[in-house]
Amino acid sequence: MVGRNDPCPCGSGKKYKKCCVSKQAVSIETVQSEELERVLQAFYEEYPERKDIPEYLGLANRWKQLLGTYLQEEMIEAIVLDEFFFHHRLDIWQGYLAKQQKKLVRPSVLRVLDEWQQPRVFIGEVIEVDDAYLTVHMIVKDETIRLRRESEKPVPVGVHLYCFILPEGTSEQENHYLAVSSLIFFPTDHTEAIREFAKRFVAQNELTASEFLKEQAIEFWKLLGEDGYEGGEFTNFEAGVLLHVMEFLEEHNRESEQLLEIVEDFLVEQQPNARKDVAIAAGAIRFGHEQALFEPLTMTLKDMAEWFGVSPSSMNRYHKELVEYHNSKYLPV
Repeated sequence: MVGRNDPCPCGSGKKYKKCCVSKQAVSIETVQSEELERVLQAFYEEYPERKDIPEYLGLANRWKQLLGTYLQEEMIEAIVLDEFFFHHRLDIWQGYLAKQQKKLVRPSVLRVLDEWQQPRVFIGEVIEVDDAYLTVHMIVKDETIRLRRESEKPVPVGVHLYCFILPEGTSEQENHYLAVSSLIFFPTDHTEAIREFAKRFVAQNELTASEFLKEQAIEFWKLLGEDGYEGGEFTNFEAGVLLHVMEFLEEHNRESEQLLEIVEDFLVEQQPNARKDVAIAAGAIRFGHEQALFEPLTMTLKDMAEWFGVSPSSMNRYHKELVEYHNSKYLPV
């Protein structure tokens, strides 16, 4: 074993503590994180067991009766699965952790599993975003956490999210968490409905924040459904832009998943200020055509603008914004 004051084995001539000891620490943290990720993944592969399925289905069917007019069945089932494990049958989760603790030997991982005994639901507003974490403020009490990002997809400040959380365990800093399973983002169209739910908590005095979120879980989703939420991650305006782009491609027998992905990221990150969604869609088609993201068309720029019913200048404005966004994000510096 290399001592902290020994020469670093990499051959730099520096002491180990001044050289690669930090790299070793990162490696250990990575191994720990991967081991914890396997623990989470295995849980959903093994549970619910056959004997618990009727109870889960009973809960799911009750939710479907109340929310089926708003949300798709698959989404309701996914939400209810976490509700079942962490609000109704916590003994299943805790029993699973006990089994894992008997198998694992790494002390740091065992310590984290001790902290994982009580997953809790978190509904909050994203107030800051960086490469690795979202800073999120809870809607029903004064609590701010750092939530590990699950992908590189852009997340705009101001959106709300829902998930069950667990202490991250691999960070030495407090208030760092990870989402257990479903991490759901709500378009800003539904901000007022979420704030209304928070007002209901303030208006009562009997329940703690955790108790309120547990007992009023269905009411939260019902309130969103009544506000028009259908499970989508885009605002009505953003969805309109994407729909117009897809309609154009379909009518002209073209396909381009890459274009749609770029436009999605552009809408979320840049939040373009446009009166008409078709103007951005027209700019997106011109951008996709010039970037060869779909097979060439025998159309003039005037024809493209006319198809969307917008002026060439409007189309050109958002084409330019997309070009600038694409160059800054995707091209090497």
